[in-house]
Amino acid sequence: MSNNAVIRMPGEKNGVLLRGHPMLFLVTGEDTKHTSMFEWTIPAEFATGRHVHRVQEETFYLLEGECQWHVGDRVVHATPGAYLFIPPGVPHDITNVSRKPARVLMTVSPPGHEHYFEELAELAAAGAPDAEALAVLRNRYDTDQLSTMTTSARSRRETG
Repeated sequence: MSNNAVIRMPGEKNGVLLRGHPMLFLVTGEDTKHTSMFEWTIPAEFATGRHVHRVQEETFYLLEGECQWHVGDRVVHATPGAYLFIPPGVPHDITNVSRKPARVLMTVSPPGHEHYFEELAELAAAGAPDAEALAVLRNRYDTDQLSTMTTSARSRRETG
């Protein structure tokens, strides 16, 4: 962990590509012992699949686009300016319900989740990740997957 302030300027390439869209690492475990922060461009019709974290807390602030958030038993239609805090143990998923990318600011506490995204990007670069490999990866990073990740919100609605 650094003792220096973290300053990120527009255009800096610090992060990974997920499904061809950037996930920028704004603050990571190298910078702080409290939280990570990301700017995530969510592909059109992408769904994370329902999952739960045992220890991590997450926040999402929708900057652009239109998402549907399942949080516990609630369904939220999120538009720019919507904010979501998810404590550990609450099942949730994030779905971009539009045909355009959405952008969110996301925090994960404690930090370190950037390593999950790095490994996920490596898996995705090799093609559609094998469900078992994805489950092993998610388990290693405090995530119990409850339903399948998908690239199509439409197919998700039709199957689940």
